Amino acid sequence: MSTRLTKKAKETFEKIKRIDENGQEWWSSRDLARVLGYTDYRYFKEVGNKAWEACRNSGINPKDHFVVYNEMVPIGSNSERQVDTVRMSRYACYLAVQNANPSKTIVAQAQTYFAVQVRRAEKYLDSPFTEEDEKRLMLRGEMKKHNQRLASAAKEAGVVTNKDYGIFQNAGYKGLYGGLDREDIHDRKGLTKNQEILDHMGSTELAANLFRATQTEDKLRREGIKGKANANRTHFDVGRKVRETIAELGGTMPEDLPTPESIKRLESKQRRLLKKQKPLDGN
Repeated sequence: MSTRLTKKAKETFEKIKRIDENGQEWWSSRDLARVLGYTDYRYFKEVGNKAWEACRNSGINPKDHFVVYNEMVPIGSNSERQVDTVRMSRYACYLAVQNANPSKTIVAQAQTYFAVQVRRAEKYLDSPFTEEDEKRLMLRGEMKKHNQRLASAAKEAGVVTNKDYGIFQNAGYKGLYGGLDREDIHDRKGLTKNQEILDHMGSTELAANLFRATQTEDKLRREGIKGKANANRTHFDVGRKVRETIAELGGTMPEDLPTPESIKRLESKQRRLLKKQKPLDGN
């Protein structure tokens, strides 16, 4: 399910955090690159460029969150040279780690840390989110990302057409929801045909589905599974295993969990609040 932030990782990111004269938090791109394990800063600059574009595409001015400045760094023999560094807001860091190398364990920790940082930052703005809202937003974002990775892994296994992928997705749902497919879940939860199931899940149900997606992707790639039938069986088996785990822990089956309003309203509010965040330069 969602990555649990360890005490050590939290301390690591807190240690490199800086505070400016206005009391605003920021992180050096070079400090962040080092902590994330990028021995060659050039590769992290590529990550930063993707984060910049993601910020711009979301309708937020990147210059409010990425500020380039010069600093002196040691190069040996008591010498220094001037380099460009980026002063990154918490939101800039959040976008950067979303585009960093996912194979690094510390990157997953960073994603959780900065997601929490962004959520906490929003609390001083008007209409703060509830704890459940914050969990739903974070987990729904993770589901979007990991569903893309799952689709890629399924395609490599031989799930190619849209029809094939629909069958593949239903296999996972059937395993997790005790035989119910996507249409059955819609009926069970009183959703219309055009409503997205994942948009009407609470944090507990989203976490179960995220675990299903991440573990299926991992199993498909790790075991080199090939063939549509085998991919479908894998997805079903993983979903069923997640369901069995929920039962063993005494949890509520996903089809019996409450159906909250669409997360689209929360996402819209989130975008509005982020636009109101104070720029790093104070302008």
